[in-house]
Amino acid sequence: MNQIIIKKTASLPMIVTRGLVIFPKTLMHFDVARKKSLKALEQAMVENQLAFLAMQKDILKEDPKLDEIETVGTVCRIKQIVKMPNNMARVLVEGLYRAEICHVISERPFATVLVEELRDGAEELSETHCEALMRRLVEEFKRYLSSNRKANPELVASLENLKNPEELSDTIAGNLQLQLSDKQALLEMVSICERMEKLIGILIRETEILNIDNEISQKVKMQMDENQKEYFLREQMKVIQEELGDKDGIGLEIQEFRAKLQAAGVPAVVYEKCNKELGRLSKMQFGNPEGSVIRTYLEWICDLPWNKATEENMDLDRAAKILDRDHFGLTKVKERILEYLAVKKVTGSLAGPILCLVGPPGVGKTSIAKSIAESLGKNYVRISLGGIRDEADIRGHRKTYIGAMPGRIVQAMKQAEAENPLMLFDEIDKMASDYRGDPAAALLEVLDSEQNNKFRDHFLEVDFDLSRVLFVATANTLDTVPRPLLDRMEVIELTGYTAEEKFQIAKRHLIPKQRKLHGLTGKNFKLTDKALRAVIEYYTRESGVRNLERNIATLCRKADLILAKDAEAVVRITDKNLHEFLGKKKFLFETVGKQDEVGVVTGLAWTQVGGDTLSVEVNVMPGTGKTELTGQLGDVMQESAKAAVSYVRANCEKLGVDCSFYKDKDIHIHVPEGATPKDGPSAGITIGTALISALSGRAVNREVAMTGEITLRGRVLPIGGLKEKTLAAFRAGIKTVIIPAENEKDIDELEGIVKENLSIIPVKTMDEVLNIALN
Repeated sequence: MNQIIIKKTASLPMIVTRGLVIFPKTLMHFDVARKKSLKALEQAMVENQLAFLAMQKDILKEDPKLDEIETVGTVCRIKQIVKMPNNMARVLVEGLYRAEICHVISERPFATVLVEELRDGAEELSETHCEALMRRLVEEFKRYLSSNRKANPELVASLENLKNPEELSDTIAGNLQLQLSDKQALLEMVSICERMEKLIGILIRETEILNIDNEISQKVKMQMDENQKEYFLREQMKVIQEELGDKDGIGLEIQEFRAKLQAAGVPAVVYEKCNKELGRLSKMQFGNPEGSVIRTYLEWICDLPWNKATEENMDLDRAAKILDRDHFGLTKVKERILEYLAVKKVTGSLAGPILCLVGPPGVGKTSIAKSIAESLGKNYVRISLGGIRDEADIRGHRKTYIGAMPGRIVQAMKQAEAENPLMLFDEIDKMASDYRGDPAAALLEVLDSEQNNKFRDHFLEVDFDLSRVLFVATANTLDTVPRPLLDRMEVIELTGYTAEEKFQIAKRHLIPKQRKLHGLTGKNFKLTDKALRAVIEYYTRESGVRNLERNIATLCRKADLILAKDAEAVVRITDKNLHEFLGKKKFLFETVGKQDEVGVVTGLAWTQVGGDTLSVEVNVMPGTGKTELTGQLGDVMQESAKAAVSYVRANCEKLGVDCSFYKDKDIHIHVPEGATPKDGPSAGITIGTALISALSGRAVNREVAMTGEITLRGRVLPIGGLKEKTLAAFRAGIKTVIIPAENEKDIDELEGIVKENLSIIPVKTMDEVLNIALN
């Protein structure tokens, strides 16, 4: 190993470079921005204009430590400094000699180091050997420059004048585009002989790489030339076609359209129609705007699924599992889907029925349609009809209009890519009509299984078969759906979820979904059953589960906030600390009073968000026989109150009531929560019982609630919403519920917990009601 002889020792300020290796005998420009380097630069200019420049090992480090800086660098003379904006300086330095750090004198405010010069301590090379290495080095560098288009050709002339091997090798190394590790290795090589041999090897390798890169570039250029040649040939072909009368290559385009029509398998009638359009296209002059209309028309015809269909899955067990997986409850809907599957499986062929799912918002009508499509193996497409006023949205515009397009039905069929998809008409009750036509009327043909096998869109002007499409519609109410349209659909009603159903849906679907969305697990986020029931009862009042899901999402966000501060925490939400996460209770339910009262009866009401209890209060005062009704009662409810008064007047002796009360008594009937509108006939027996209690002075059993319509003869007529009403009674602590005898058939559909805890008594007459309710 060569012995290193130290020639010079100097104490110099150190400037750390980033991604820059400076060789001796070379000039280099670079910018200085770091405060330490600027101060070191100033110190060097004050002394002898000398500084030690060394490269940092990691170029991404902003303030490298001493052990992160290369120990071998270059002692340089600072030739020029130019002040730049933003406290920067541009420096021109000249490399003098290699040096190595042997001692760090100080680190603040900049690094001052003691460096030693590194020189080759070997015996001098023979002139012949040295000359051979230098010639080979210059020759390889010339080859490198000839392959590198970015290199400066004037550099070769200056190299030929260099006779010092050390200066020659450093100059070449400084002008090579190498990796930093290779440049640093060359700088650290003290032996001149080894340095030149290393440089020769690097030049050979880099020249080969450049040659390969040049070959690739040449191939790319040739390909580009071929593309340009093809472009010129196509332009020439266009000119030839114009001379022959086939402008813009229409003949070739027509052949492509014919091939697409045959591949699409369009019916013969449609093909004939398209053939006529192609004939018109071939005779048109170049630039005729009608040509783009015909092209658009033909593209739509080719894109429609004339003979494409998905394979339908008739596995009833699989369908039942998918429906149960995605939705809790909804027994009638699931039964109807399975019936459809069963009939199709037995017969092998069936025109798709039109189902209409009707129910309040948030009960899962749209998601049911997705599950049906999955269970049947059908493609799913959705058309939102909310706010549509134009008939052309359904049937399309005629081609004579600028920008004409097919209607939403045809667009959905293109999107479905099959002739047997499930097509959802969402919010069918939200359509409107104006001077542009009635879109509901346009749907009559679509939703008629006897006619939709020849559906005709105004844009297509040919028949399209929709008989294999399974249509599903959703609506919040049937009141705004036209009767002819409603007659074509099979209505399936989805009632609002009960509290128990909401609880199960939240446990099975909503909580796991929100946990996943918020990055929580069952270990660090726990919501007790009591807390979940409290959220349902006191923080939401809805028929669906959208607000319930929002409240669960709120709990998850609060948990994320806690876990962000303490990753090891476990968030446990109970009915005791629920208010800390969701605030005070938003809704409260009426409960049974503490004592029996005169003239106060608990009724049962149905609302879109479920059942509720309804107190009816009657006061009798001396007066002139006036009857006053308050509490925002609707017309039907007011008529029920009048019927109850007439019944009491007609049966006053039997009921033990003063028969002259209508002359010298004023009656005030009030239903609390006056800000809430109330209507319906089912409060008839409730009003009658409260009236009789107030007039006779007999108290009403506080644990009895009732619902039913009253007639002038005292008969009790049936009502709706029994399931929701009985749940409200159970929640309010009622023990006995009086219902019309004709509703006895509905008892089987009630919740199990209701039937176990409530005494449900069917009645036919008002006398039976009074015997149960009055003490």
